[in-house]
Amino acid sequence: MRKKLTIALAGNPNSGKTTLFNNLTGARQHVGNYPGVTVEKKEGTFKYKDYKINVVDLPGTYSLTAYSIDEIVTRNFVIEEKPDVVIDVIDTSNLERNLYLATQFMELGVPLILAFNMSDIAKKQGTKIDQNKLAEFLGVPIVSTVATKKVGTNELLDEIMNMAEGEIEPKKVVVNYGKEIREELENLEEILKKDRPLAGKYPSRWLAVKLLESDEDIVKKIEKSSFSEEILSTVEKSTAHLKSIFDDEPDAIIADRRYGFISGACSEAVSRNYETRHTTSDKIDKVLVNRILGLPIFLGLMWLVFRFTFKVSEPLMGWVEMIQEWLGNIFGGLLPDGSAIQSLVVDGIIGGVGSVLIFVPIIFLLFLAMAVLEDSGYMARAAFIMDRLMHKIGLHGRSFIPMLLGFGCNLPAIMATRTIEDRKDRFVTILVNPFISCGARLPVYTLFIGVFFAERIAGNVLFSLYILGMIVAVVMAKIFRRFLFKGPASPFVMELPPYRIPTIKGLFIHMWERGVVYLKKAGTVIFVGCVLIWFLSNFPWQPKYSKDYNTLIEQAQENEELASKLENEKAFEKMEKSYAGRIGRAIAPVFRPLGFDDWKTSVGLIGGFIAKEIVVGTLGTLHSVGEADEESKTLRQALQNQKRSDGSKMYNPLTAYSFMVFVLLYMPCVAVIGVIKRETNSWRWPIFTAVYTTVIAWVVAFVIYQGGTFLGLGL
Repeated sequence: MRKKLTIALAGNPNSGKTTLFNNLTGARQHVGNYPGVTVEKKEGTFKYKDYKINVVDLPGTYSLTAYSIDEIVTRNFVIEEKPDVVIDVIDTSNLERNLYLATQFMELGVPLILAFNMSDIAKKQGTKIDQNKLAEFLGVPIVSTVATKKVGTNELLDEIMNMAEGEIEPKKVVVNYGKEIREELENLEEILKKDRPLAGKYPSRWLAVKLLESDEDIVKKIEKSSFSEEILSTVEKSTAHLKSIFDDEPDAIIADRRYGFISGACSEAVSRNYETRHTTSDKIDKVLVNRILGLPIFLGLMWLVFRFTFKVSEPLMGWVEMIQEWLGNIFGGLLPDGSAIQSLVVDGIIGGVGSVLIFVPIIFLLFLAMAVLEDSGYMARAAFIMDRLMHKIGLHGRSFIPMLLGFGCNLPAIMATRTIEDRKDRFVTILVNPFISCGARLPVYTLFIGVFFAERIAGNVLFSLYILGMIVAVVMAKIFRRFLFKGPASPFVMELPPYRIPTIKGLFIHMWERGVVYLKKAGTVIFVGCVLIWFLSNFPWQPKYSKDYNTLIEQAQENEELASKLENEKAFEKMEKSYAGRIGRAIAPVFRPLGFDDWKTSVGLIGGFIAKEIVVGTLGTLHSVGEADEESKTLRQALQNQKRSDGSKMYNPLTAYSFMVFVLLYMPCVAVIGVIKRETNSWRWPIFTAVYTTVIAWVVAFVIYQGGTFLGLGL
């Protein structure tokens, strides 16, 4: 039987931690959430020698101080779950800054190994490291790795085995904070040791350091102690004493001493060739992050991404559509003709869900393109480029990262706002994020663009929708900042990682991780939604018709054209008298000024409240009922042929664009509403979001349709 081992991967953002995680676990990984919070938890397993190893990829952090939820989650996991080994992945090209986190792990006394990643980049920069000497100073093993090339992985695993089997003797190295701070720490430690449950769970020195740093999370834990009054009183006296000596806050002094310790160790073990002043990344950034060229290049790259996804996915979508039709024909022949079960399977499940699954290729390709930009290091530059604009509208520079994530899915994007420390900045970002067009809206765009716009301008139309969403988000952020959340935006500091060539394995893992969320929705939320819409559109199963259609159709068997016309009339009347038809007719007048007042379209938009993909699935379900002639077999043809009561066509390019704009901007799906409630801890903001986004959607679509009609566009 194999021995079990748990290792935790920690490190600064952009240190290569995720690449190392992918190298170790491959496809044997899964994503969940840490208990009680919405922070993503990535775990994977692999076998090495006699061990079955479980790897936990902890959130990227710069320290273990409770400034963000990611930092709290990381340190709580290390303290409470007690992994057998902690691997701190270091960006060797930014050694001193990355070692700051390592010193805090050292203070915790955890079994620690430092993976000096990107050692090839450091070498190119002229950095030479005496690893044995540095390891001696720090008291922890060091292994050089290049995760993107799988260099050093086996050496790292061997070091993990040595530590797990006790072959490495731990050497405790303590940061020297100076005589004054050391004395205060010793006084606190004596009192902390009195609380045995607390001292048994946390290292007393680490607790003392955190209390002097005014760590809010630790202070809350101390408040529950039976010795809380004595401990907190001592902390207050120690803080006042140190401030009187240094004329500065203790946490600032402690941070300075940590960096002093790191600098001293590096000065002895690290040498640099200062002739190497400009790296390849620096040279590339002169163009890509240029004050004048940066923004046009970014917009150009985004345009290429959309063109790529639209063009390459087209033949793949055709194959999916062929499979859908094949399945529909098979099950349609197996089940009783004209029965409810046949309609449910063929129209509700295969027709509805299939109308959504057809867009899997374009969504996966979009995620692949975004993964290339992210893994190459360009995505961080995008945030840097947009920082000036973000500050002009009163947002934090970090707000742009959730905005970018919103192109994939608004749900994880809103969760990502936790990295924004200022409450005002975080709330504004949450409220405007639903305007960023997520992958769930893409099926709607693809359907309507493919039907009503020429292929040569399809990419431009799609690009304009994404840009419009960003513009509305910016405008609303400015308004919210001026009226709801007043005050200056917090300053933005972000590290720009070196450019890297993404690994094929890493790209496909990232694409799959994000794309599988869409597949899960198709198998759960979308499935349930399509069945619900099918039920609403098919019941009452036998309504009271205005004519005896069965008799008339039977009499018209020799006249195929008349029989077909009667079949369509019967199907249309059944849909009108269904529950869905009643709901759709009730709300259709609301959309008349926007150009689309058909009840089926209205029901489709209601389905979008469950999940935006259901808009397409709903239209597929509703239009598939009663179809008789060859030209009305597909949803695209049905939309092209859809008529108003006066006989004119329902949709033209202008109407289609107005509809897509409304879908872009109106109320986010139920899942996003739920996560807004969780992140704001109030029902006030999700309800506000649902109402205000729908109002904005109506107003913008109204302006576009009425303005376009006045100018004679799209007709």
